[in-house]
Amino acid sequence: MEVRSGTKKLQCQRIGCNAMFTDDDNPEGSCQFHASGPFFHDGMKEWSCCKQRSHDFSLFLEIPGCKTGKHTTEKPVLAKPAPKHPITVPTSSPVANAASKNSCSRCLQGFFCSDHASQPKEQTKQTLNTPVQAEEEEEKIESIAPPIKKVVIDINQPQVCNNKGCGKTFKERDNHETACSYHPGPPVFHDRVKGWKCCDVHVNEFDEFMEIPPCAKGWHSSNPSQAV
Repeated sequence: MEVRSGTKKLQCQRIGCNAMFTDDDNPEGSCQFHASGPFFHDGMKEWSCCKQRSHDFSLFLEIPGCKTGKHTTEKPVLAKPAPKHPITVPTSSPVANAASKNSCSRCLQGFFCSDHASQPKEQTKQTLNTPVQAEEEEEKIESIAPPIKKVVIDINQPQVCNNKGCGKTFKERDNHETACSYHPGPPVFHDRVKGWKCCDVHVNEFDEFMEIPPCAKGWHSSNPSQAV
């Protein structure tokens, strides 16, 4: 049976969307996306269009889009964000620094002060010198840890996989040990190069990075705390 073009499932190519849609069901405002590409610097990931940022790559990809429109199968042409120029901070002489430190309210109260590199008077963290102390500390941590919440999931309910590099919609009844293709290793961003540590593949452009094929198989997982 031939499927009409208007009812054929298509995947949106806008950054931050990737939803499935049909030509017959694609109203204005149904797509939420990022208008321009990301910017990576010193471990920080930032969307150049809305300035939303995060250090964690998984949380960064979950930042909702800042624009709305129609879904499309055309890949957007990304404008490269302008590099941020470092801010030059004037340095002060040791004599002037000591004088300002004596008049600084935070230093006088014994709090940590980044301006004068002073440390708090009291150190709350103590070194555990004996195995007994370490064991007692572990027991305290376990006693205050919240209990694991059990979640009942309908095997026919559509879920979104949170494994890195997957993001597909699945049902638990169809889940198995090779259903998911994902990246087990963390993403690597260094000197404008983007890649995955697990498969040692690195590229320069963000859209090329998103298209690097996953290198491992496993179970789908919709739980962010259990995702790999």
